[in-house]
Amino acid sequence: MSGVERDLYLAEDRIAAAHWWFVVRRRLFAREIGMAAPGRRGRVLDVGTGSGSNLPMLRDLGFAEVAGLDSSPIAVDLCARKGFSEVKCGDVCALPFPDRHFDIVLATDIIEHVADDGRALREIERVVAPGGAAIITVPAFQMLWGAHDSAAHHLRRYRLADLVRKTEMAGLEVERAYYFNFILFLPILAVRRLFRWLGLPLKNENELTGPWLNRVLQAVFGLDVFLARRLYPPFGVSALIVARKRRL
Repeated sequence: MSGVERDLYLAEDRIAAAHWWFVVRRRLFAREIGMAAPGRRGRVLDVGTGSGSNLPMLRDLGFAEVAGLDSSPIAVDLCARKGFSEVKCGDVCALPFPDRHFDIVLATDIIEHVADDGRALREIERVVAPGGAAIITVPAFQMLWGAHDSAAHHLRRYRLADLVRKTEMAGLEVERAYYFNFILFLPILAVRRLFRWLGLPLKNENELTGPWLNRVLQAVFGLDVFLARRLYPPFGVSALIVARKRRL
């Protein structure tokens, strides 16, 4: 792993507890999990754990087994330091877990890193138990491509229709699909284009957020995710789908 990649994991670990993006996304995921699996709190898998920011939230939701996977040994180590020893180092295209094992699979901002995203989605489908669900998020709209995408080794950004199509081709039935972070879409587009035009070396957009701005953005983003699944906006910085595996 390069020093830049290591720094990204460590930076995420420092800020994830309080940063507006992580805080509100965890609320969004918790709500979607509650809707997708009411009363079903057996096994959950977080694919692409990063520094492990989602794992305490999953534990607090009452799952009996919280497992994870990341391709980076440093991410696995950071998760272990948080008390999550069931995080494995591996590849989303070859998940080291049994078939039909998890009630919920959370795959947030991971398949955009994978050359064969269809294979990754088929692996996610394989490990979901019949009647279980996968919650998947990706960065949206190629026009938003910025230095952060390059630094994070993203290969693409998605349109929602394409994500739905690929998920259904993998054998899952999409129940909900919507863009979110739509209120900040135009400001983020403007900032990224400005930095690109000026040639400024910003590789981590979290560098732009101070305490006051963090509070403001947390309030705006909180309103955003509340509205997104009600309004189904035609654009957003991210896209989310909830997909169900057919019962046997």
